[in-house]
Amino acid sequence: MTTADPRLQDVALPPADVVERLGGALADLGMQVQPARVFAALLATEDGRLTSAQLADVLDISPAAISGAVRHLAQVRMIRRERTRGSRRDVYVVQDDAWHDVLVQKDTLYRPLVAALAAAHDRVGPHTRAGERMQLSVEFLEFVQREMGAMAVRWEEYKPDRAAGAVRRG
Repeated sequence: MTTADPRLQDVALPPADVVERLGGALADLGMQVQPARVFAALLATEDGRLTSAQLADVLDISPAAISGAVRHLAQVRMIRRERTRGSRRDVYVVQDDAWHDVLVQKDTLYRPLVAALAAAHDRVGPHTRAGERMQLSVEFLEFVQREMGAMAVRWEEYKPDRAAGAVRRG
């Protein structure tokens, strides 16, 4: 006997214009179009949870496009996949604090790029303009890594004030 997940029944799908505007903004920043739209749909859904079929309804795209988009988003840890108990249906979930989780992945985001830049710096030579640009890039990304840790701590300190209504937007 399969048990349907009550959180997925009668889900109010997000407004298409909200999804398209947010997805478009993310795509304009360089995110792939379909992952941007899927991420936007999940962000704009009340509980941040949708199945592939629900995503297809919202976005009017094929199951293959959804599969590729959610695979990409899961790889970069912007969403996670859950399996509904007693079912073969996957549910895609975005965390309430998704941006925090993505941006503080210092090792995943920065380490490979810093290593590649350092190797390129050594290869082109430290006393060339290219080498100087590479070194400056390495130093900047190392600086960002250090600051990201401190910023994550400040964010955790900020959230209780936000929850208490002590912080105003804008």
